Amino acid sequence: MATREKVKAARRAENKDRRPKAIAKDIRISPQKVRAVIDLIRGKSYDEAVAILANTNRAASPVVLKALNSAKANAEVNLGMSADRLYVAEIYADAGPILKRFIPRAKGGASGIHKRTSRVTVILNER
Repeated sequence: MATREKVKAARRAENKDRRPKAIAKDIRISPQKVRAVIDLIRGKSYDEAVAILANTNRAASPVVLKALNSAKANAEVNLGMSADRLYVAEIYADAGPILKRFIPRAKGGASGIHKRTSRVTVILNER
């Protein structure tokens, strides 16, 4: 049994994605609104993506910029990549946990409110 676990661990290690990435979790903006921003920078170089996010007037722009800068720092520090050769290989926003709240309605009733959260993943690569 132990030999099989070692073989599986070695196989997982060789198939591991070695691209730098960063994940911003539980962002209090709905994924639909975040996707509108990340569609602007997908496939762009790092410098171009930072310029686009700095000039985009959306609530999700600072959050995506922070995740992008974190991925760049991971690339430079952990993998020794050059910042001027990086580009946004993959970026996506998934749904995080939903905060469920209630609002009072007529005749003593209540309606539900879903406050959605996002999980932004940025994966960079070198050209």
